[in-house]
Amino acid sequence: MHGNHPSWFTHLIKSDPSDSIFLGGLFLEDNLPPSFVSLISSKTSSGSASFSPPHSLHKTLNFQILHRRGRAVSDGGGCGFLSVSLSANGSGENGDYIQDSEDYLGQNGNKGSMEKAIQHEEEEEEREKKAVLRGSGAMNMTKHLWAGAVAAMVSRTFVAPLERLKLEYIVRGEQKNLIELIKTIASSQGLNGFWKGNFVNILRTAPFKAINFYAYDTYRNQLMRWSGNEETTNFERFLAGAAAGITATVLCIPMDTIRTKMVAPGGEALGGVIGTFRHMIQTEGFLSLYKGLVPSIISMAPSGAVFYGVYDILKSAYLHSPEGRKRIQNMKEGGQDLNALEQLELGTIRTLLYGAIAGAFAEAATYPFEVVRRQLQMQVRETKLSAVATCAKIVNQGGVPALYAGLIPSLLQVLPSAAISYLVYEFMKIVLKVESS
Repeated sequence: MHGNHPSWFTHLIKSDPSDSIFLGGLFLEDNLPPSFVSLISSKTSSGSASFSPPHSLHKTLNFQILHRRGRAVSDGGGCGFLSVSLSANGSGENGDYIQDSEDYLGQNGNKGSMEKAIQHEEEEEEREKKAVLRGSGAMNMTKHLWAGAVAAMVSRTFVAPLERLKLEYIVRGEQKNLIELIKTIASSQGLNGFWKGNFVNILRTAPFKAINFYAYDTYRNQLMRWSGNEETTNFERFLAGAAAGITATVLCIPMDTIRTKMVAPGGEALGGVIGTFRHMIQTEGFLSLYKGLVPSIISMAPSGAVFYGVYDILKSAYLHSPEGRKRIQNMKEGGQDLNALEQLELGTIRTLLYGAIAGAFAEAATYPFEVVRRQLQMQVRETKLSAVATCAKIVNQGGVPALYAGLIPSLLQVLPSAAISYLVYEFMKIVLKVESS
């Protein structure tokens, strides 16, 4: 930049006899030569350099390069802005008027404005990123909930006849053996009788399972982040399962109470879901929808802990086995060529098996609570008993085995239900591309 100056440049300096400061600038491309880029300090957001032309010109030309914070031009991180200030005809020593461009820009607010603009742009980008993350998080949560809901719909519809038999034993106190009870329902209500109340059951179980699955994955991952472990511990699995069961129970018990009332003796006359809901509100008050909440929570906490904990433990044990590691490696090599079923980490059969085992353990461990809860939901205000009194009454009337009335048909219902539920849930997470919470 020394020596030969264009004629227009010399004319510009000499043309104005008064003290002047000329400001200008240009945007720099990201392919600057190293000799020029070396003027920029890699550790700061701006760099400056001063160049003095020959003394005969009695002028000082200052350059300053401003670039995006953390994105130096020398690193190929984007373009910069070259700001130029020219002092002319000053009264400094030897007639030179020498003024640092940084000082001048600071006095006039130009540099501050530019830095503020850059900071504002960065803040805007940060806000946009957060908005995108919130939007993607909400979408992922919705897909996660849908995966659980679809799993509940499919599994409950498949096992609805077994669910009906279980309720006959628990609610109506049937003493007939299983074969006789099946014949009775078939002869009196036909084939559709085995799916009686299934729509209401889906309305209850779909949101319940959706919340349950989502809450478990969320709680488990959060506990793992808090503990700093690379993998969830067994205690964290059981704790997350218990918390998920409580969460889903509190939110969904009103629908369960309505369904129980509908299938009870005289429930046909109440007129479906809306009629039963209206009847309960008018005759017993809003809190009647939460009958049996305490035993439900006492039941679902250990049930959720066992159901999710056992499945997760079995799954983790398999994935850490040589066979499991080999399967994961094969899945990575297959990539996009694999269909949804082939992408199941446990495979179809093992997912069904582990789901059935988890369901059986959970049902057997908490079945007495289920019996007491159903009896509480059947009570009216005038003859309402506490959970302990209800349990004692059941034992007095039928002995301890009465707390396990209907366990066999219940297990027959739970085994395929839990198996199908886990299979459909894992399948839908792959189809919907659900990310880990």
